[in-house]
Amino acid sequence: MSYTLQIGEKAPKFNNLLSTDGSLYSLEDFSQKPFTVIFFTCNHCPYVTGSDELTRRIAEEFTDNVEFVAINSNSKNTYEEDSYENMILRMEEFKFPWLYLHDSTQKIAESYGALKTPHFFVFNKSWELLYTGRNTDNPRDTDLRSTDDLRDALVQVVAGENITVPITNPIGCNIKWDGKAAHWMPAEACDLI
Repeated sequence: MSYTLQIGEKAPKFNNLLSTDGSLYSLEDFSQKPFTVIFFTCNHCPYVTGSDELTRRIAEEFTDNVEFVAINSNSKNTYEEDSYENMILRMEEFKFPWLYLHDSTQKIAESYGALKTPHFFVFNKSWELLYTGRNTDNPRDTDLRSTDDLRDALVQVVAGENITVPITNPIGCNIKWDGKAAHWMPAEACDLI
């Protein structure tokens, strides 16, 4: 069994994740559009901050067909910048076009097998995984990128086509697990990076 959710598998359900808008959300709250992108992110990672504007452009381009949902699972005990309070400040500053949810128990990151920030998962309306991996091959400096993996996948699914490359390696900082060293990853995930 693989650590990360596999193509065709169903999205693990979650309930009552606190958003920066002050409301609680469950997975079922995000089934209004044909496709949903759930991505694991944070406040401090240079791969996130370097690519958030590219992610914004993609979310805005596909707004009619794709819902974007961001989840921060990082421990504030590793990086205080990743606290819920700082999530609110980041959303107030940048006004991203997605909900930003806090996975305070880290159980959602574990259930999806999130490896990095950012790590993207694209689902259809039946919550089957269609794509997992990165947004681009150079998230720290998207001006130097040579791929648009996430956008390419969304172009194909919205057109009713199969995704040519449904799995890519996410590029970023690893999830910051509570009580573990900053670069620690679960042993079962270590063969995937």
